[in-house]
Amino acid sequence: MHSIVIFASGRGSNARAIIDHFKTNGNARVALIVSNKADAGVIAVAEEERIPFLVIGKKTFGETLLVEQLMEYKPSLLVLAGFLWKVPDSLIKTFPEKIINIHPALLPLYGGKGMYGHHVHNAVLNARDAESGITIHYVNEVYDSGNIILQARCPVNSGDTADSLAERIHKLEHFYYPRVIEYLLGQ
Repeated sequence: MHSIVIFASGRGSNARAIIDHFKTNGNARVALIVSNKADAGVIAVAEEERIPFLVIGKKTFGETLLVEQLMEYKPSLLVLAGFLWKVPDSLIKTFPEKIINIHPALLPLYGGKGMYGHHVHNAVLNARDAESGITIHYVNEVYDSGNIILQARCPVNSGDTADSLAERIHKLEHFYYPRVIEYLLGQ
């Protein structure tokens, strides 16, 4: 049985999709949820699902104690699901090619520091792009520049708002992210 650690900063919709997927696809389980916000919705998801969770501060992120805590769960993958902090080198070196992220755009477009959520969707709309999508990629030392695992696309419709585009992007995320995790764990 594979062990997954999810890092999230928000409401936890991707975490929920991953948890639900592995309830019926039994080769993995979410063993721990880590958040940088004590009031994040993902904490309620963890409590509801009886999954241990850890709230971290900026000073402890990447410290030896956190790495040791993560190692206790023997993670096959660290999965960033709307986690807004840059992953420190110590974690990248400890878990090489075992940290993945999902980005709400077709990288290399609209990536980097500060490019998340509505910031990304507004940039896509302002550029009048014909399509947007998601990118699932490995995490390295530079924001949103790790090797791409999968990209999925959706049209940008005339009259789209950041919210309407986000809704279609979330559907892609919730469908593809659990399946990519399952694929990576099956290799």
